[in-house]
Amino acid sequence: MFAAMLFAVDAGYFIALALAPIAGLFLLRLFIIQHDCGHGAFLKGRHGNAWIGRAIGVLTLTPYDCWQRSHALHHANTGNLDARGFGDVDTLTVREYMERGRIKRLFYRLYRHPVFLLGFGPAYLFLLRHRLPIGLMKAGVIYWISALATNAVTATILVGIGFAFGPATTAIVFLPVLLIAASMGVWLFYVQHQFDDAQWDYKSAWSFHDYALTGSSYLEMPAVLRWFTGNIGIHHVHHLMSRIPFYRLPDVLEAHPELRDFNRISLRQTPRLFVLALYDEEQRRLVSFREAKRLAS
Repeated sequence: MFAAMLFAVDAGYFIALALAPIAGLFLLRLFIIQHDCGHGAFLKGRHGNAWIGRAIGVLTLTPYDCWQRSHALHHANTGNLDARGFGDVDTLTVREYMERGRIKRLFYRLYRHPVFLLGFGPAYLFLLRHRLPIGLMKAGVIYWISALATNAVTATILVGIGFAFGPATTAIVFLPVLLIAASMGVWLFYVQHQFDDAQWDYKSAWSFHDYALTGSSYLEMPAVLRWFTGNIGIHHVHHLMSRIPFYRLPDVLEAHPELRDFNRISLRQTPRLFVLALYDEEQRRLVSFREAKRLAS
């Protein structure tokens, strides 16, 4: 698809751009395969998973070893209010938000705005943040190697394409595909953990299996989107047992039909979820800024 877009530019940029959403969906599916490699689920062997994940990371601009570590921390602490900040969307409780000063509240509101989360956020994450092992700089040399080696191979490929088609053509084709895939990925990740009845608690009352299930949603999608997203919408099952390959997740719903209605949300419901921004500890659910203000008063 990327090659077709490069050649289609000569016939008109908007013709090439029309292919970007499809190419973005394929890139998203590649990321899902990389994701499963990170869980040791795509292949049986550890080394096979690692090297396929690293190779795909060159295309997704995601250093495999760095992402695997931060994502493992996310899985290990889903729903734990005492262990936020690794591989997740920053979420404050109503109390924490009300205790902040006006400037910090403003920055948090900007961060949680859909334009930031689905626009600037994915661009920053995949174009800038992933270029260095942010958060893992003192965790070991492997993370520096992962980030810098991914950068070097990606740059080599893009420079080669740039010599063949020109740097401007390469940029106006590559960037839309990457940003579409990144925005779709962030949208998916958001709705998987930011929904009305998502459960959070402090470590003293938290347990891994309970909150893996109650802190993750089941996003119901049509068959074509399930294929492109690698069934990752069945996220409650994935968090409960991450070693299940994405292509076997529907089998779990067949074997355990009670999970089909657990935390189920539809595509139509997802836009409304982006108004949820704070966790109310008393009601044990996510609420909007407006509702939090009403509760506080």
